[in-house]
Amino acid sequence: MTENSLNMLITQEILDILTETFESVKGIYLDRGTSLFETLATISAEEASRPVSATCATIAAQVEHVRYYLDILGSYMNGIKPENVNWNEIWQTVSVVTPPDWEASQTRLQESYQRTVAAVKGFESWEGEDRLGGALALLVHTAYHLGEIRQALCVVKGA
Repeated sequence: MTENSLNMLITQEILDILTETFESVKGIYLDRGTSLFETLATISAEEASRPVSATCATIAAQVEHVRYYLDILGSYMNGIKPENVNWNEIWQTVSVVTPPDWEASQTRLQESYQRTVAAVKGFESWEGEDRLGGALALLVHTAYHLGEIRQALCVVKGA
């Protein structure tokens, strides 16, 4: 396999898993109808604002955290080291959202996701300190939070 073929294969595999994680299930690892955007489409602002316990974050905070993570890792993948990264701020500040807030949060997440996809498509090579590792971290991290959100829904929608 040539280096160019390998780069193209890596790019396609990452794009396929990103698509499944965020947009629609292709049968790689999720059940039908459980991608992040499909899941979020079923959640109201009120549900997104309801924590599953006194010590757990709301779904709204989970979504903002995923969006922030995409933005920060996207910067690293593009060779830019962001300044003033604060991983705790969202957990401390995002809780109750209004319907317009909730819609705006989902829009920001979709925009961050589209920037991520565009970046992945634009990479001619996966060489570099943060490129492939960053892409894999994005996939794993988002899958984790998708699971957190889906588990929270068991409590939030059941309440």
